Order: sequence, then C-alpha cells, then structure tokens
Amino acid sequence: MLEGLIGKKIGMTQGFDEKGNSVPLTVIKAGPCTVIQRKSKEKDGYAALQLGFVEEKGVKRQRKAMLGHFKKSGSPLTRVLREFRFEGQAEVKEGDQFFVDIFKVGEKVHVTGTSKGKGFAGVVKRHHFRGGKASHGSMFHRAPGSIGASSYPSRVVRGLRMGGRMGHERVTVRNVEVFQSDKDNNLLVIKGAVPGPNGGYVLIHRA
Repeated sequence: MLEGLIGKKIGMTQGFDEKGNSVPLTVIKAGPCTVIQRKSKEKDGYAALQLGFVEEKGVKRQRKAMLGHFKKSGSPLTRVLREFRFEGQAEVKEGDQFFVDIFKVGEKVHVTGTSKGKGFAGVVKRHHFRGGKASHGSMFHRAPGSIGASSYPSRVVRGLRMGGRMGHERVTVRNVEVFQSDKDNNLLVIKGAVPGPNGGYVLIHRA
C-alpha cells in the first residue's frame, strides 16, 4: 500500500460538520502522481516508489541528467520528485499513476511542508519571551536579557534562544482528518491548517 502523495496547497476555507459547527479547512491539490522509479530491497536496500507530481502547466525544460530518468519510465516531466515507502507486492510499474482516492474521508494523515519565512525576528516574536515593563524610565522592553555567566562557563551555551531567522523550516502537522475527497478535480480537503504558503508543495502521509 502506498504511504502518501505529493500535493500543492491551494488555500483555506470553511465547512460545517454534522452539528452545524464551522470547521476550518485546507484545500490541497493532491496528485495525480506518476511512478517515476520503483525501488526494491534486493537492488536498492529498501522498498519505495519515487513519485512525480503532475501539474496542469507541465514542465517544458529539465536538466539533461534528469531527461533520461524520465524517458526510461515513459513519464512526463515533473518539477517535484519525492519517495514514499511501498511495502505491497502489487504489480506497480513505472508510469502508473496514483490519485487522491487512496485517502478516505475520516482518515488521519500527516502533512509535511515548509513553513512561511518571516526573516529576522527578535526573541519576543520568535520564542514568545515576555519582555520587560513598558513603563516610563524602563530601558528593558524587548531585549533577551542575560545570555550567559561571566566567570563560568565564560561563553554562550549551545542552543540558547536568541533572535535570528524565523520560519522557512520543515514542519509536520500530525493526525489531521480528511474532511472531503474529490477525485474528479484531484482535491483533498482536510481539517485545520497545514504549513506553508498558498502554492507551496506538501507531502501527505498516512498516519
């Protein structure tokens, strides 16, 4: 059984459950994904399928080293390639496609993506430091405070929370529920939010 698919985040909307409560939803274009390469334990040391995310516009140009890779499988050129574990003994060959219907409504999935980049951020925004008083005369508002002792160890310890680049990290949201599946339009609607901006690529794994 295939563990997941590649998708593209379309945006957020809302829906209603059986009780009439408003539910935040994220719409993802999941698939179709073409099998570019099948890896086996005998040859590669592990069993997996390398999938390519087929987009509507397609890819006109690709690196020369990759052209032969796609030509061997007889698959169209794709921009995004990812591997998913595949333990099944079913006859899956290069060029086959998987669609959004591998996920069922109500099923739990993990969604992995790259979070939005925020640039440089201070400790209040980045690590939720409380900060100092805002009263008149105070000179300690949004500063981090002490970052280490003087005599020992006389250095800044590794991993200390400080200001720096925020966001643009690999983030996985776990155990989100599939709210709706539309195979005709390759759309997967899940409850809650997923990392990344609209148009960003995500990986959808079975929980």
